[in-house]
Amino acid sequence: MTTLIIGGSGFLGTELTRQAAAAGHSTAATFATAPGDPSQAKWHPLDLRQTGHLEQVLADVQPDLVVNVASSKASWTVTAQAPIRIALAAAQRGFRLVHVSSDAVFSGERVHYTESDLPDPTSPYGAMKAAAETGVLAVAPQALVARTSLIIGRGQSVHERAVHELAAGTREGALFTDDIRCPVFVEDLAAALLELAATEETGVRHLAGADAVSRHELGTLIAGRDGLDASRLRTGLRADTALPGALDVRLDSRATQQELRTQLRGVREFCTAGVSGAPGNGS
Repeated sequence: MTTLIIGGSGFLGTELTRQAAAAGHSTAATFATAPGDPSQAKWHPLDLRQTGHLEQVLADVQPDLVVNVASSKASWTVTAQAPIRIALAAAQRGFRLVHVSSDAVFSGERVHYTESDLPDPTSPYGAMKAAAETGVLAVAPQALVARTSLIIGRGQSVHERAVHELAAGTREGALFTDDIRCPVFVEDLAAALLELAATEETGVRHLAGADAVSRHELGTLIAGRDGLDASRLRTGLRADTALPGALDVRLDSRATQQELRTQLRGVREFCTAGVSGAPGNGS
């Protein structure tokens, strides 16, 4: 199995690349600025804003499986258009495609969302991700779109770094008590994506953690896990800001979980089980 991870040098992409290599895949991965571990993959530079770059990488790698985790909140081309180009290539070349999407496609009006709920984004980023989902499944019906939520790791995610900086007093700001999501552990997410990729499942799946928590509760859990002073984490209301996007979006992943061996643990479990120093079930 030749596997290509598009966006392999990012947070989720790095873990996907590691797990694919550990599973014995012939693994290739792309990077925008700097390659990752050369012992785990053959690295290819890729600028998704340039159409010819994607075709060249696909021609060089000849993948059986492509997992696309590349995304940019600042680029319609990267986030909305490039996934459709990848899907067109999947339809033409016959490789398996797993495209990773986001809970940002929802407005939060319904709060709880299953795989059958249609996107109704309220932010530019959500609109990009929703357009990508629609386009991918339109041109490559055999593809799988996996929506996820906030991704947490062993201290490396943007969310965890922000908590550390807030607790240290090197960053100004507050953690919202009214902004609610279902965080997922990066190792669980990567394992679930590769597990689904090995099936013939198509359409939309939800891969989020089992616990719905606010940004502040998430920060408190991370602080407790990492030995930080949680009392230094100020609270605030996102409703009082001009930030775009939904307040409360809870991906219901129960239907997808029933298909998986990989357990999508809730944040309360993986932050209180010493996960920062113990291997996850994706290791």
